[in-house]
Order: sequence, then C-alpha cells, then structure tokens
Amino acid sequence: MQTHKVPLLERPYRSCVGLMVFNKEGKVFCGQRLDNKAEAWQLPQGGIDDGELSIEAGFRELKEETSIVNVEFISEYPEWIYYDIPLPLADNLWEGKYRGQKQRWLLFHFLGEDNEINIHTKNPEFKNWVWLDPISLPEKAIFFKKEVYKKINQVFIPILNNFNATET
Repeated sequence: MQTHKVPLLERPYRSCVGLMVFNKEGKVFCGQRLDNKAEAWQLPQGGIDDGELSIEAGFRELKEETSIVNVEFISEYPEWIYYDIPLPLADNLWEGKYRGQKQRWLLFHFLGEDNEINIHTKNPEFKNWVWLDPISLPEKAIFFKKEVYKKINQVFIPILNNFNATET
C-alpha cells in the first residue's frame, strides 16, 4: 500500500519546546544526536503535548533527554521560532505529518552537578554531550538549525551574561 504524503509546504509545524541550559561557568548543555551520522549537535528539545504549557514540557523534556531536574527557569524567548526540515528527513520524522517545528525556547540555570546528567535514558537521543560556549552553537548545529541558535543567542546570551555577573 502506498501512502500519499501532503506536499511539504502544505504541512503544519509541530509545536515544540527548546531548552538552553547553562551552568555556573556560563556554558550550555549541548548533545550530539544519536540518530545522525553527521556531527549533529543540538540543545535539548521536544514536543509539547496537548494541553501542556511550554514550561511544563520544558521540565519534562529536560528530564526525559538528560535526566536533569536541578534547574531553575530564567527566561523564555518572546515568540515562536519556526524552522523547516528538508526532504526526505521531513517524510521520515513524525510519520511525515510536519514540515518542521515551531518552538518556544526556554532558558534554565543548571543547579546540579555534572554526575546528575545521564543521556542513557529510556529513549536516548544523544550519544555524547558537552558544556559549550553558546557563541559556538550555530557552528556546531546541523544546517537547518543554525539560524534558530543565532536568534536565541541574541536574547539569551545577554541574560546569561548578566545572570553570571550578578552571581559572582
């Protein structure tokens, strides 16, 4: 049986939350995708369930993907950020229902110790992780997420820098 997919540009965007988590050194958690042969690094992210607030999804996704629970919410990017996923990837993800994602980005301060972080979760998404200078996020990201990271950096890096300046 052949499935006829809706043309890419006629598909909706998937509602998603993205998470920038920074530590006391001002570095951000970045994971290397398990399902990509390329050097694909990204921040944690995941779908927002029906009836779920973005902040609730953020805490849930962070725990599911990284085991991190010791965080405090700092800020939210002021608008949805949209990005498209190229074909054929869009046909293979989420049963081909979406053209990409619309994301609410949240900034969290990590209060725990590194040994709290465990990417070997029930449904792992990362094969490796690092604390990274947020300035280098766009160069580490897969091509279709580079602009997303540039946008969130414009808003979150000044907050992160100001936060760390007041902590010391």
